Amino acid sequence: MRPRLLDAFSGAGGAGMGYFRAGFDVVGVDIRPQPRYPFEFHQGDALAFIEEHGHEFDVIHSSPPCQSYLNLTRLNESLGQGKAHPDLIDATRAALRATGKPYAIENVVGAPLITPIRLCGTSFGLPLRRHRLFESNVGMLGMPCAHALFREPRYWTSFRDAGEVRRATVVQVYGDGGEKWEWPAAMGIDWMSYDELTLAIPPAYTEFIGRQLMTALVAEAAV
Repeated sequence: MRPRLLDAFSGAGGAGMGYFRAGFDVVGVDIRPQPRYPFEFHQGDALAFIEEHGHEFDVIHSSPPCQSYLNLTRLNESLGQGKAHPDLIDATRAALRATGKPYAIENVVGAPLITPIRLCGTSFGLPLRRHRLFESNVGMLGMPCAHALFREPRYWTSFRDAGEVRRATVVQVYGDGGEKWEWPAAMGIDWMSYDELTLAIPPAYTEFIGRQLMTALVAEAAV
């Protein structure tokens, strides 16, 4: 039987798909409806779900909201613009630790994770520099970036110097980015809307993390 993994703050399932490919049965939970989530899904408060049902799973993955750690958000808030975003990492970590289960917390660079590893799309052969951090209570190995793999300036970029048209060596996946047809292949995701892609992580990341969590489960069962 495949071990069960809870995908908390699941979004549309980028992380969940990676864990599925690593050998887990995946269940997602998110405060918002996720009609394209590819596995069993529950709409509701992720922290409350962890507290009530976390003990029913073998592993828990969590991707609490990252907006408060983004540079642009910080700048806007310092200027009194935009709106405040919740900082849920400490509360999420406490809820995960209370379950006693192996866990991983994913977030953006700059988030206050404890001794995290960092992953990049280029490490997995994707034309994408979407750096993400992963904290776990299981020892994790990271993987170095491979930016040098992508040298050809062929993709849309928002950077324009005095009207000069430039191209980027990697795909830029964010809200008002151009040439969005490049996004699904760059992310390794073919079931999401463009808006969902902007919030997702490539399944390659969590497949890599998931295989390490699976190894830890097998080793624990053998003791």
